Amino acid sequence: MIDAHIHLDHYNNQEIKDIIERDPSLEALISVSFDLESSKKNMDLAKIYSKVKPAYGYHPEQTPPTEEQMDELFNWIKSNQKNMVAIGEVGLPYYLGKEQKLTTLQRGPYIELLEAFIKLSKELEKPIILHAVYEDAPIVCDLLERYSLPKAHFHWFKGDSKTIKRMAENGYYISVTPDVLYEEEIQQLVQFYPLQQIMVETDGPWPFEGPFTGKMTHPSMMKESIKIISQIKKLSIDEVYHHVFYNAKSFFSI
Repeated sequence: MIDAHIHLDHYNNQEIKDIIERDPSLEALISVSFDLESSKKNMDLAKIYSKVKPAYGYHPEQTPPTEEQMDELFNWIKSNQKNMVAIGEVGLPYYLGKEQKLTTLQRGPYIELLEAFIKLSKELEKPIILHAVYEDAPIVCDLLERYSLPKAHFHWFKGDSKTIKRMAENGYYISVTPDVLYEEEIQQLVQFYPLQQIMVETDGPWPFEGPFTGKMTHPSMMKESIKIISQIKKLSIDEVYHHVFYNAKSFFSI
């Protein structure tokens, strides 16, 4: 298995050790970054654990960086791109926008930052990991199409059927979290989306409900996700394992 999206640097050292060593079927974890410090920590984790494949970026659900901070982050990413598998996590602040009622003008800097990351992704020839849901997703698709960026991964995606169809036709990938066990919206997404463009993730340490209530989010939960995907797709569990594994290997070139 490959966890296509996890914030490994947000776990403590003992939890990280347990996550990496407990399950021998776990081949790799794509550890996404929150900001420059997070990127540096993920780089350090990758030096300690060969299973950790870092992605560097700036999570959109926070105040945008200053121009100076942005320059520092971009220069650091360019200098440390060798062991990086992707740009991420980047995108647009859907939940922050709802909470703070951001105006179109206030959203401008977030769109500019994402556009800069898309340009960087193209320049470095690295895939991009996106936080873009609901009405933010068409804006992101517009930018990806403008720069002809084909390798895009919409993690834990949620959105309307028109955007889902557009993403699938563009060859973009999605990844499914353990909430596929109990969220009908995600189950419907899995039913429609081509299996050749689906990966599995945890987004840990984000907690889940249903059978996972009160449990630390762990990549082993992806086994339950794969069982549900196999039921929805009416395929064998082995076939789904095969596809989601090789989708991630191919997408991240690992």
